[in-house]
Amino acid sequence: MKRLVLLLVLLLLLGMCLPAWAEDAEGSEMLYSLVDESGVVIASIHGHCSEGDEYISGDNRQYRVTQVNENDHTALVEDLGDAEMPSISWMDENESVPVSAVGKRKIALYCTHSDESYIKGDGTESDEQKGGIYDIAGMFGEKLEKLGATVEFNTETHHPHDAGAYRRSRQTAMSLIKTQPNAIFDIHRDGIPDPDEYAVTIGDKPMSKVRLLVGKSNQNKDANLAFAKQIKAVGDKVYPGLIKDIYIGKGTYNQDLAPRSVLLEFGTHTLPKERVEASTGPMAEVIYKTLFGGIVGSAGASDAGSKKAAETSKPATESNEGSGAAVWLIVALVIGLGVFAFLSAGKSGGMEKWKRSFSEMTGGLIGKKPKK
Repeated sequence: MKRLVLLLVLLLLLGMCLPAWAEDAEGSEMLYSLVDESGVVIASIHGHCSEGDEYISGDNRQYRVTQVNENDHTALVEDLGDAEMPSISWMDENESVPVSAVGKRKIALYCTHSDESYIKGDGTESDEQKGGIYDIAGMFGEKLEKLGATVEFNTETHHPHDAGAYRRSRQTAMSLIKTQPNAIFDIHRDGIPDPDEYAVTIGDKPMSKVRLLVGKSNQNKDANLAFAKQIKAVGDKVYPGLIKDIYIGKGTYNQDLAPRSVLLEFGTHTLPKERVEASTGPMAEVIYKTLFGGIVGSAGASDAGSKKAAETSKPATESNEGSGAAVWLIVALVIGLGVFAFLSAGKSGGMEKWKRSFSEMTGGLIGKKPKK
């Protein structure tokens, strides 16, 4: 009888844990529709939706998920009005910020879902060796380097594509953070079946839109969201239509490791890979301008930066180390002059003779000014 009771208890506990486990393991494979109060579908999300998630549309309208129906995979959203977007007025100026003025320009890249591929280009949507997403990330990095950035692209794989992928890629992200990049990006492709949700034509050239994802369950959520908004604002100015939207979802996406960390979705698996490749250049320009302002000098030329960019988009590594070293140099010089003056005064001169000697050596800037 005791064994039967124990068995029933174990089965009950397993039943309580199973839904949560299934949600974590399969959530990333679910397709949800965001539906407004009038029943209109405003977007699709390939991943799990939760109450409290937020969404900023392409036209910068902000929504919040109020109810999730797991049966038909729909998420009811409320309209919060226009999203508060950052000012990018510095882009209207004619002057540019020299590349040398922004210090270190390092950007880190990695791919959590290592299998992600494009059917039209890779021949499959999932490659268990190394997916086509690495080609996109590599091309994106090359375009950033041509603009003047140093790119740290970690090509480590994190198979399989399951709930543990972010745990495994965390080690990769941490190793990249140690290099002190200005920003770090996790490169993905979406799993939305409809390619039209990502298809866009910019300057008569077929391209892919890029979705930005921010995790709301970490201490850097506000900073990461502000960074994502800034990217979108710059993208809307330079390449309208390139940035698809911003989704703020439950989870961390390892973005708790850095204040400038965003997940980028380059197209979807049903979109031709060549269109995604075409979007890497414009996206690299958007990221570079967001982080560093204009591009002039040896790195190229641009009329999009200004002195104001240095105020609104300061590099993450900016510091006062140079000014601190100068202060200590002055202090050391003053002390050295003081010691030399004391030795020059000799034993018989006393304090007054030392003061007079020190004042003479500093031209009267320190101590009593010598009489003519």
